[in-house]
Amino acid sequence: MAPDLVQRLNTLAKALIPALLTAFLVVFVVVPLRAPEVAPLVPALGVVAVYYWSVFRPDLMPAWLIFLLGLFQDLLTAAPLGTGLLALVAIYFLVASQRRIFVNASFLLLWVVFALFAALALTLAWLAGSLLVGSWGDARLLLLQYALTVGVYPCLAWLFGRTQQLLL
Repeated sequence: MAPDLVQRLNTLAKALIPALLTAFLVVFVVVPLRAPEVAPLVPALGVVAVYYWSVFRPDLMPAWLIFLLGLFQDLLTAAPLGTGLLALVAIYFLVASQRRIFVNASFLLLWVVFALFAALALTLAWLAGSLLVGSWGDARLLLLQYALTVGVYPCLAWLFGRTQQLLL
């Protein structure tokens, strides 16, 4: 192969890493668990990934890609169509509107802002899902999902940071 082609393929592969990691996490969340009572209690890993990559590499996570990932998530989870998509797109636009704050922010500030943005996005998705289904979902499950999502953020942020250092 020509060196230019190899270099272009390498650049393309690196550019796809955030999208592929996000898609992997979306799929990972729907992997069946052996404990049915725990199954609804999963963190919104897609929200974490979209937040992180929208802050640190917005060039690799454009809005159209996040839309497709959200649609993919909704189709996988059998959630009311558009609810997961709404959460991911909301996170993206919240980050895009405040991106100048994140340039030199500390990890703690990024985590606090993530907690606020995740609360807004997950609540918005819960409200949309409740309206589409015609009955209110269990708010306790939403709170547990939110707590798990905020709690898993440091681990995934570290993983994404290492990925960014090593590969991007």
